Amino acid sequence: MISFKHPGAGETFLVAGAPLLLAVVELFHPDPGDLFNLDVPRWLAVHYAQIPLFPLSALAIAGLVRDRVGSLAVICRVAMFIFAVSYIAFDTAAGVVTGILVDTAKKSGDPEIWRAAIDAVWTDPVIGGSPLSAAPFLAVLGSVALSVGTVAAAIVLKRGGSSWVPILLLAISGFGIGIFKTHAWPGGPLTFGGIGVAAAWLLWERNSHLPAKRLS
Repeated sequence: MISFKHPGAGETFLVAGAPLLLAVVELFHPDPGDLFNLDVPRWLAVHYAQIPLFPLSALAIAGLVRDRVGSLAVICRVAMFIFAVSYIAFDTAAGVVTGILVDTAKKSGDPEIWRAAIDAVWTDPVIGGSPLSAAPFLAVLGSVALSVGTVAAAIVLKRGGSSWVPILLLAISGFGIGIFKTHAWPGGPLTFGGIGVAAAWLLWERNSHLPAKRLS
């Protein structure tokens, strides 16, 4: 009997599904604009969902090189760890904390009293998310780490025989957040959508070229 090794459903969901799901979630990310005009329930729903999806997407990229050795594979894994840690911290503060404060302010009857506290979080140079100030350090760190990790993974996989199209898509997609300076539309959806499509393609390609094994 001839059999082929295929990835399990869990591996397929993690490597391809996690970034694709994150891309879909980020399509609903509200434009902050004036924070006091936020659609707070949608804002909080998106940011709560992103807390697990950012590290799962980092694991997805690291998973593409899970059986590879060498310095570039290590760089990919380290970069994905940095991305996950940075973006969980950044999104929790600039997203969830800000959303909770805005929600409480709007319910208080006098939201302007809360503005200074909200702005202190929103414009903080390390964890803030304000487009009016210098980019927050954690967001920049995470964005750079994502770019480094996807490029390192792409090089490792190309050396392993993967074809150019998904390799280029994976490498280019990792720069989306940095280029657009946001993980809302268009940065986030294009970044993680591209990574998800590239990952699915690479999984399919890898398993369609596995040699057949004869079972005893």
